[in-house]
Amino acid sequence: MAEIRTRHLFALSLKISEMQNLGGTPLGDRRVVVLEGGTFEGSRLRGTVLKGGTDWILGRTDGALQLDVRLTLKTDDGELIGMTYRGVRHGPAEVIERLNRGDTVDASEYYFRTAPFFETSSAKYGWLNRVVAIATGHRPPAGLLYEVFEVL
Repeated sequence: MAEIRTRHLFALSLKISEMQNLGGTPLGDRRVVVLEGGTFEGSRLRGTVLKGGTDWILGRTDGALQLDVRLTLKTDDGELIGMTYRGVRHGPAEVIERLNRGDTVDASEYYFRTAPFFETSSAKYGWLNRVVAIATGHRPPAGLLYEVFEVL
């Protein structure tokens, strides 16, 4: 198979609760973001993101942010799904400065990609345990937005 095909899985919206700056560690500038919750919606599943997920962000020496996120999805029919993803966000310094100030920045001005994986005991959503996904991200002032795609 020479090409990678995808199918839209869901749109994900996350709200940020608080951020703790752990400072300069041996790996880089470490920040821990606590997620307030959010929503997700697609043609095969939808629901809310439970409060308490975290994003362990590493500000690398090359200027990129490395993301390491763990959160819990609760479907509209009450099933729980663990979602983890790692990703990278980077762009020109002036664009990143605008993002850091809380300005509205068009997503085309920077690179923001993640690789989500899922874990659930739900029989209905068990197919997610066997999915590789990719996502595009956007960082508006109010939180985080992702479009998540299943790799076929």
